[in-house]
Amino acid sequence: MEPEEKEEAAETAAKTEISAESATPESEPTLEEQLIAKEKESRENWDRFLRERADLENYRKRVSREKEELLAYGTKSFIEEILPVVDSLERALAHASEDGIGAVVEGIRMTHGMLLTALKKFNVTPIEAAGTPFDSAFHQAMSQVPSDEHEPNTVVEEYQKGYMLKDRLLRPSMVTVATAIK
Repeated sequence: MEPEEKEEAAETAAKTEISAESATPESEPTLEEQLIAKEKESRENWDRFLRERADLENYRKRVSREKEELLAYGTKSFIEEILPVVDSLERALAHASEDGIGAVVEGIRMTHGMLLTALKKFNVTPIEAAGTPFDSAFHQAMSQVPSDEHEPNTVVEEYQKGYMLKDRLLRPSMVTVATAIK
């Protein structure tokens, strides 16, 4: 190459370097800016991951709790269908024993006992109401009667037994509650 050509090539290279230097800050972010952006993106991804992980854990806990409740209380509708049968048998026993039909009464008593035993296997227990203080969580007041024999707010009579399924109210007792005589 001739000296003039060398000089021209050097000028062209210098212009290229100047234009490259001036283009870098304006069009491309620096390495430090890129690193900051990537760190921010990394933090956002980590936060998103932690939230998704927490959502998944909450979902697992909810499904587990629902499964336990289904196993514990899944027989509720079946038991609610059987309770009117128990009520009818109890009414039949109350009226049949008055008439003195021995064999029929004994058969009904045995059937009633078998039903109560079956219900106990499924953790269904009757609520004792008569003579206890009225509790709106377990009793449904059908009427009130003034009484000097019983304390006010005491269950005097039970029209229909209430039942519990494990620790939950299945059906409240329908009762009459004593009030003070005025």
